[in-house]
Amino acid sequence: MDHIPGAAAGQDGDFDPRQAAALLDQVTVQARRTFTPLTPLLWIFRAFIALAVFGGCWLSVRGEHPYTGHIGGWVPALAVVLVIVNIGWTAVVIAHAGDGVSGPAQRKWHAWLGVMAVAWIIAYGVTAPLYHAAAAHPVWGLYPASAPLLIIGVAGAAIAAAFRYWPLTGTTLAFAVVAAAAGFGGPAGSWLIMGIGLCAACLGTAAFTAWRQNRGVVRP
Repeated sequence: MDHIPGAAAGQDGDFDPRQAAALLDQVTVQARRTFTPLTPLLWIFRAFIALAVFGGCWLSVRGEHPYTGHIGGWVPALAVVLVIVNIGWTAVVIAHAGDGVSGPAQRKWHAWLGVMAVAWIIAYGVTAPLYHAAAAHPVWGLYPASAPLLIIGVAGAAIAAAFRYWPLTGTTLAFAVVAAAAGFGGPAGSWLIMGIGLCAACLGTAAFTAWRQNRGVVRP
């Protein structure tokens, strides 16, 4: 019988239990990363992004006219830098998690990414013409803070549920709930609610992801 790599035998010819446990450990971790490729550390970074960007917007517009306050120049610059870092980090993590993975699982994940990219472009792309047209309350006053994440959250939750990505379903649904609640906070308060709510959702996802990736891993 041909030798199978990684399946070493003990001195008496029996399969080494420690190597079997290590192999099972590796397969288990890979399986969990296939369905939850985003790491806990990345989710913690996203929590920081939400708190920094939305909290910065709240600090910038509070105390100004309810629907004409302008966001300070440093906030968009900070947002651009953090978003670029997030996109690059996410791409590296997804590429690493996809090593050796092919077939329907990979196609479904690519479809999920494609739908989410379109949702982000549409949701935030609307803000440009609104700003150019100087839209008045209630459209411009409330849309930028919460409406895009409400659209993205609902779309993401629907697609994730269709693909049975339950952790992502819960996370994106939490984003939608936070965005819906933020709509009642007014043009300034909505930024603060979004920052705190999204930060909490990302931290919760980070904790759940860490627990899920380590649950049931066999130790030799």
